[in-house]
Amino acid sequence: MLKEIGSVFSFLTIFPSSNATLETIAKYMYIFPIVGITIGLLIGSFGFGLSFFLDPLLVSLLVVASIAIVTGIHHTDGLSDFADGLMVKGSKDKKLKAMKDISTGSAGIAGIVLYFIGLIVTISLTSGFDLFRAILLSEILAKFSMVLMASLGTSASLGSNSPFVKIMKDKKKLTAAFIIMLVPIVFVGETTGLVMLGVTIVLTMFLLFISTRSFGGITGDVLGTTNELTRLASLMVFVSI
Repeated sequence: MLKEIGSVFSFLTIFPSSNATLETIAKYMYIFPIVGITIGLLIGSFGFGLSFFLDPLLVSLLVVASIAIVTGIHHTDGLSDFADGLMVKGSKDKKLKAMKDISTGSAGIAGIVLYFIGLIVTISLTSGFDLFRAILLSEILAKFSMVLMASLGTSASLGSNSPFVKIMKDKKKLTAAFIIMLVPIVFVGETTGLVMLGVTIVLTMFLLFISTRSFGGITGDVLGTTNELTRLASLMVFVSI
């Protein structure tokens, strides 16, 4: 069991595992929020400590850099590909082909730049323990959003997303992920956390609608995009309330 959990951590972070297969990771996708909790505690504590010594903008820059390092930017690449595919005019097959292209287009570059600017600006608007809470809650919700997307969506094509979509049709696994996510959201986030959860669910549903209409379903890049955009959206909600 510990080896399987290690596979999930290696999929979502830079920490290596010799037993990481897509089938194993998909089987335990429901524990994604636990990885979110771990990442949130680690980076949130880092940001909390820095906020006592550095300017909020510098703290934000270092926090965003630490997120990129710990997660290995695995899913940020998906956001870039998603933007490229979405901006292509034509059939669903043409859009899918653009999304799978190894080169990054102008839409992908613009999406990544705007995403990181959004993160840095948003995180800089909070500090201290609130910064810790914001990072923790947003990481949990980002990971839960992928579980929700896989549970509700259908595969646009056979690929890395297929095992996740197939296995997450088991509603017991979705329920388990929901409970794991809900406990810290309620106790740490309170009312703000519940609003963040609501926005996360709405945004996930919106991305599912867009992906189904544009690509005929979801892909691994769509799952990665969901992770990134729900992180940013939930952070924006936190600093706005």
